[in-house]
Amino acid sequence: MTSLVLLAQALGIAYASGIGLYATVALLGIADRWGLIPALTSPLAAVANPWIVGLAFVLTVVEFLATLIPGVASAWDAVHTFIRPPAAAAMALLVAWNGDPVVLLAAGMLGGTLGLVTHSTKLGARVAVDASPEPVTNGLANLGELGTVGLIVTLVWRHPFLTLGAALAVLGGMMVLARKVWRALRMA
Repeated sequence: MTSLVLLAQALGIAYASGIGLYATVALLGIADRWGLIPALTSPLAAVANPWIVGLAFVLTVVEFLATLIPGVASAWDAVHTFIRPPAAAAMALLVAWNGDPVVLLAAGMLGGTLGLVTHSTKLGARVAVDASPEPVTNGLANLGELGTVGLIVTLVWRHPFLTLGAALAVLGGMMVLARKVWRALRMA
């Protein structure tokens, strides 16, 4: 595997972790256990441990339910500002662990940065969605996030550049959309 492929895979997983860390770990572990992705190498293979999959799944459900409640969703994501970016860097490091040391360092630095940007964009969008007092928009946002994480987790192993490119394009679009929504909310 080339260094660039490994770096693209690491950044894809960091991106997904910035959106939903627990869902990324749970889906990555399930995908590995069910053979939906190529076998993960150590130490990343630890995500397939049944205890880790179970813990990540429970935390995903807690996060899903917590973010259905307007106000709580924004608070949940605000607290996760201190969790998701470092965890995204850690996940990127685990993906690149067996690669060249230069790729490992790049994965850690870029993974943390991408996790922060992705998380911050999600936080901005979540605050805008929370302006609506009903849980339907939050539920739809949750489902969209889970779908995005699931696609990235499964596709980044077979099409790393295409997956990362599409994810970054979506991130750019979300940044523009969040900015427009914020402007509209300020004018209202």
